Order: sequence, then structure tokens, then C-alpha cells
Amino acid sequence: MSQARNWDEFMEGIWRQNPVFVMVLGMCPTLAVTVSGINALSMGVATTFVLICSCGLVSLLRKLIPKEVRIATYIVIIATFVTVVDYVIQAVSLALYDALGAFIQLIVVNCIILGRAEAHASKTPPAPAMVNALGMGIGFTIGLLALGCVREILGAGTLFGISLFGAGFQPWVVMVLPPGGFFVLGAWLLLFAALERRKQRKLAEVRHV
Repeated sequence: MSQARNWDEFMEGIWRQNPVFVMVLGMCPTLAVTVSGINALSMGVATTFVLICSCGLVSLLRKLIPKEVRIATYIVIIATFVTVVDYVIQAVSLALYDALGAFIQLIVVNCIILGRAEAHASKTPPAPAMVNALGMGIGFTIGLLALGCVREILGAGTLFGISLFGAGFQPWVVMVLPPGGFFVLGAWLLLFAALERRKQRKLAEVRHV
């Protein structure tokens, strides 16, 4: 596989098809766990691990899995790696495990992972499948961090638990509540839409020259 193809596979999930800001997938964990940067980063890393491992295994077994049971097989594979992540997070930090709650187990039905397994990994060799999964995972993590950092800074005056503004800061409590997730997500989607429109305008201008 050429370096150019590697790069295209990797960048697909980070920018062109970012799961959060372009495809708008995985909204449950995106809105629920992004009350802080550490929660967002942890969920992103966990999802990326499951993505890479499950897509790699699906790709390896793609010619052996009967079409009639492929979705059920993919779910079993994904659930296996989610179980590994679940136990690892419990062992590392019970506080983090409690903060992420049921959303760790819900990685099993995350449409990003199942979609990558069905649409990409089942049709490509292991190397490009895992590179693509890595890009998607990093893109998802970037999306979570974009929300989590903004919400933590405005809602608590901290970033990854480090105080930024001192005792006199008045936090925007709404940012750590469910409406805050929608407000911040809407602002980021508006920014990405504006960037896309600007890109399309420039392309149109180039064609007219």
C-alpha cells in the first residue's frame, strides 16, 4: 500500500468524514461524556482502541464470515474488545469508570464502529482497514475534545482539572448540563459549515478563472 493511499485512509476520518463534525455520528457519547476534557479524551481513546482492533479482525476474517451472519459476528467482535476496555478502565480508575458510566458498554452499538466494520473493513485488507480506523478514532477523539475542553473551561474554569482563572471565576453552569452540550456542538457545527462554504466558494472562483 502506497504512502499516498495510507495518508488518504488516515485523513478521511480526521477531516473529510470527521465522525462528529461532518457525519454527525456517535452523538450519545459526544453529548453525554464531554463535560470535561479527561472524560472526552478517555472515551475517545477507548473508542479508537475498539475501532482499530475490531476493524483489523473483521478485515482478517472478511472472507470467512458468512454474509448471513456478518452483522451479528461484527457485534460479537466489537463486544469482545469493549469488554477488554471496560475492565482496563475499571482497573485504572474507578472514578473515571463511574464518570463514563454505561457509555463504555454502549461502544458496542456505536454506529461509527459498526459502520466502519461493514462499509470499509469487510471490503479491504487489514493494513488500510486499521489505518482508516485509526483516522476515524482520532477524528472522533478530536471531536470529543473540542466539546469537552470548551465545556470544562466555561463550565468549571478548569482544563483537565487544572484551574485556569482562579477563585474569582464565575462558571457557566449551563455548560456542564445537557443543554450546554447542544450549544457547544451547534457552535462547532456552524464553524465547520462556514469553513466548508468558504472552501466551496474558493473552488467555484477557481473554476470561473
